[in-house]
Amino acid sequence: MKISRLLYVLTVLLTVNFNYGQDATEEQKLSLDQGPISKQFDYISKRSGNYRADGVRYEVVRESNLYKIRKNVLDSIAVMNKKTAELKSTISGHETTITSLNKKLEETTTNLSAVTEEKDSMSFLGIQVSKGTYNFILWTIIAGLFLLLGLFVYKFRNSNILTQEAKQNLSELELEYEDHRRRALEREQKISRQLQDELNKQKKTK
Repeated sequence: MKISRLLYVLTVLLTVNFNYGQDATEEQKLSLDQGPISKQFDYISKRSGNYRADGVRYEVVRESNLYKIRKNVLDSIAVMNKKTAELKSTISGHETTITSLNKKLEETTTNLSAVTEEKDSMSFLGIQVSKGTYNFILWTIIAGLFLLLGLFVYKFRNSNILTQEAKQNLSELELEYEDHRRRALEREQKISRQLQDELNKQKKTK
């Protein structure tokens, strides 16, 4: 029974000692010279006293601590304002850079569109036309030239055939003419001989 009571007392003492040591360590960590503002307010709260008057509880804070934390708060606000200004400046710089990049991207896109359009088109008689239209016009001209060439060859062959026929007809006509001239000459000679014979006969009769 005594042993159990002794163990209970020892346990309670160790627990209280542990909690006290933990609070003391935590209080040692709290300071007005370092740490976040919330921890500094915790330090002032732990270091402040309190009393009651007319049923109202008051906290008593050392004036030096109050001035110190006021200075720390103002310094923190100044640092935050400085960081805010720096961030605003950085954001403004980034916005300027983004605007410049967007402008360059727009110019690049416009130039790319122009290059693509120029690549996909060709100049025909000083007019920019698409490759499809250019190819259509080109092949139409080539087909027209081939058609004209075929027509010319056809006409030439017909003319050549007609020329050959005309030459052959002329040759035949010349042969017929020579034959006719020869016959006419023979007839004329025959008539001349007959005439001469008649003239000779008349002379002999006289």
